Amino acid sequence: MKNLNVAILGATGLVGRTFIKVLEERSFPVSNLKLLASERSSGTVLSFRGEDIKVEKMTLDSFKGIDIALFSAGSSISKEIAKEAASMGTTIIDNSSAWRMEPDVPLVVPEVNPGDIEFHHGIIANPNCSTIQMVVALAPIHSINPIQRVIVSTYQATSGAGAAGLKEMLDQTNEFVSGSPIEPNYFPHQIVLNAIPQIDSFQENDYTGEEMKLVNETKKILHSNDIKISATAVRIPVATAHSESIHIELSQPFTAEAATKILNSAPGITIIDNPTKLEYPMAINVAGQDQVFIGRIREDLAFKNGLAMWVVADNIRKGAATNAVQIAELVAKLI
Repeated sequence: MKNLNVAILGATGLVGRTFIKVLEERSFPVSNLKLLASERSSGTVLSFRGEDIKVEKMTLDSFKGIDIALFSAGSSISKEIAKEAASMGTTIIDNSSAWRMEPDVPLVVPEVNPGDIEFHHGIIANPNCSTIQMVVALAPIHSINPIQRVIVSTYQATSGAGAAGLKEMLDQTNEFVSGSPIEPNYFPHQIVLNAIPQIDSFQENDYTGEEMKLVNETKKILHSNDIKISATAVRIPVATAHSESIHIELSQPFTAEAATKILNSAPGITIIDNPTKLEYPMAINVAGQDQVFIGRIREDLAFKNGLAMWVVADNIRKGAATNAVQIAELVAKLI
């Protein structure tokens, strides 16, 4: 791969800063790195490979000469500028929900559907964090024994709501310890010592936007519109790493042992599944890692041909930044 000019939009946010870290860790072939943000954040100095880089205010001219741009600045900004930036020859890898369900925009998880990037027209969408870890777990099984039905409940970290969500949990923890009144500001209810069964706004069908992302994005990534999926998304007082309880119904009988063998050999997956020693994936151990961790693999007691599993991944890394950089690595091979 040749060295490329790379830009990061939203460089000062949680995901933006992690983009920088992952590009460095994975030795991505960067010739020049341009860091972009709003006027409020411009002037911030961040480090990449030992060099201090000043964050610039984003304008359309910022993308001239840029080969790949990693976007994490929200849907409205992406809708406003992504197409124009792409028209300059920049390949946009967008972390927002703006383009995910557009028919001509690939929605890519490199372990699952890397070939989809070949039909991009300048914009590639990075899936929702909770979708990414679920499809990494489902795809190896689905490829040999098609999945008919998925029931998933997510237990999502506060960092999934950005720096403000994480800060609110930490602030409320301090308030609880000190005996101070707890007043929710960012989340709709107190998050410390609680579980909130709402992520995103409620839709007409009484499912939330986050839940429908799991439904619609999974079907698009797996190229399987016939899978029936029902989701419940819950915010819990964890800093980093989303956990998911997943129950699937398959076309044919399948043992937990066979599923474990297939998952153990699949890319991007680490199995931790030893109930006798109380070993299973937990958010506190998964934070900071790039793999999708799977445990509690067992045959489902409710579904015919069913399996149940517990899936945990770092929502900022594999759920956002690392997945986007992996997509960039695929794009770099085509440039």
